[in-house]
Amino acid sequence: MELPHCETLQLERIEGVLHVTLNRPDCRNAMSLAMVTELRRVLLAVRDDHELRALVLRGAGGHFCAGGDIKDMAAARAAGGGAYRELNRAFGSLLEQAQCLSQVLILVLEGAVLGGGLGLACVSDVAIAGPDAQFGLPETSLGVLPAQIAPFVVKRIGLTQARRLALTAARFDAGAALRLGLVHFAEADGAALQRRLDETLEQVRRCAPQANARTKALLLASEQEPLGQLLDDAAEQFAAAVSGAEGIEGTLAFVEKRTPSWAQ
Repeated sequence: MELPHCETLQLERIEGVLHVTLNRPDCRNAMSLAMVTELRRVLLAVRDDHELRALVLRGAGGHFCAGGDIKDMAAARAAGGGAYRELNRAFGSLLEQAQCLSQVLILVLEGAVLGGGLGLACVSDVAIAGPDAQFGLPETSLGVLPAQIAPFVVKRIGLTQARRLALTAARFDAGAALRLGLVHFAEADGAALQRRLDETLEQVRRCAPQANARTKALLLASEQEPLGQLLDDAAEQFAAAVSGAEGIEGTLAFVEKRTPSWAQ
C-alpha cells in the first residue's frame, strides 16, 4: 500500500496501525478543503489493505479539530453559492467514507472537538477523550447549520440530545461526552489516555481482520436493512466465515490452546 503525499496530515504506520495526525496546529487543526481531500485520499488508499488493522486519528498541538476553516468559507463566498455547497458536501463525503472504513477507526480527542471535529468523533468505532477535551456544535451561533454533521450526531447520541446541543451551541466536557455516549472513554490525564489507546490497539489485534471488517459492515447494515433480510445475509456470511481461512485458524488455535496467527 502506498500512502498519498500529504501537506496537512502526518502519517506513520506502526505494526499494522496507521497513525494519522491532523497537522494544522496554528489554527487548532481547522478542517480545510485540502485536509478533507487528503483524508479522503488516505481512506481510499487503505480501504483494501487487509494487513492494516486500525487507524488512529488525532490532532497536533493539543487540539483535535476546531471545526471548519473560516478561510475556506471566505474563498467560497467569493466564488459564489455553488462553492459553498461543494465545500460542505465534501466533508459529508468524508464522514460517509470514514463511517464505512473496513479497519477499526480510533479517535484520540484532546482540546477543541468542535463542529466537524465532533462529526468525526461520531463516526469512530472507539473514541477516547482526554481531560481537556471540549466538545460543541457552534454552527448555529455563527448563523449557519451543522449540515453534514447532523445525521451522524443524531445516530450517535439520539435526536433529543442532538437537538439540545445543536440548538444551543452549548460546549461540554469529556465527562458529559461520556454520559451522552459520544465517546467511550474519558481519561484523567495524558498518560491514562495513552494507556487506553495501547490497550484498545492490543484488543483490536486479537480480532481477526476480515471478521472485524465484516462484523462492522453487518452492524452498520442493521440500521437500514429489514430484519429478515439482514439475518438471512448474516447466516450466509457466518457460514462462509466458519469455513474460511480465519474461521479455520481461529478454531484450531482455540483447540490447540495457542494464539491465532493474526494476533502474533
